[in-house]
Amino acid sequence: MAELTDGRRKRTAVALVGAAGVLVVTEVIGTWCARSGGLRLPAQLFHHPLLFGCAASAALICAVFTAVRNPVVRFLAGLVAVAAALTVVPVYLMFGSGGEQTLNAAAPGRSDRRLVVEEGAAVIDPVWRVYVDEGSWLTKRRWRVAYLNGDAADGYLTDASWSGADRIRLVTGEGEDRRVHLIDLSDGGRPSRTVSIGR
Repeated sequence: MAELTDGRRKRTAVALVGAAGVLVVTEVIGTWCARSGGLRLPAQLFHHPLLFGCAASAALICAVFTAVRNPVVRFLAGLVAVAAALTVVPVYLMFGSGGEQTLNAAAPGRSDRRLVVEEGAAVIDPVWRVYVDEGSWLTKRRWRVAYLNGDAADGYLTDASWSGADRIRLVTGEGEDRRVHLIDLSDGGRPSRTVSIGR
C-alpha cells in the first residue's frame, strides 16, 4: 500500500511539473506575440506574465509538497512562495500593469489600420503607449509607435492623430517643451521609427 501511495505521489508531482511547463511555454508564446509586429490575438490570450508565472510557481510548489516528505523542505518551499508573492505582485502592479485605452481611431479611408493609445502609470508618473493595429481579427498585428513617460518635461502626450492614412502625428510636451513627431508607416503598418521619451 505504501508503494501505491508513493507511486501516486510521483505521478501527481510529475503532472504538476508538466502543468508548470505548459504554463511557461504558453507565456513564452504570448511574450513572443506581444513584440512589436506580433499577432494581436495570441498576445491577448497568452501574454499574462503575472497570471501564468504565479500559476506555474504554485504548480511547482505543490509538486514539491507532493513529492517531498521532509518538513524542512516543505517549510522552505512555502517560505519561497510567500516571499515571491509579497515582492513580485506589488512590483508588477506598479511597473508592469497595462493602461486604459484612451484612443482607438481608424486611419483615413482604412478600416484595417487603427491608432491606439493606452494611458497608464509608472508609480506616480503618467505613461502613454502608442500603437498601430494593422489587419483584421485573426491577422491583426500590433506595432509599437511610442512610449512616453510623464517624468520628462517633453514626455506628456498632448495629441495623437492621423496625418493621412500612412502617417501619424504625435504632439508631446507644452510651451518650450512642445515637440511634433511625424511617423510614417509602411504598407504593412510598420512605423519608420519609434519615439521613446523619459524611459
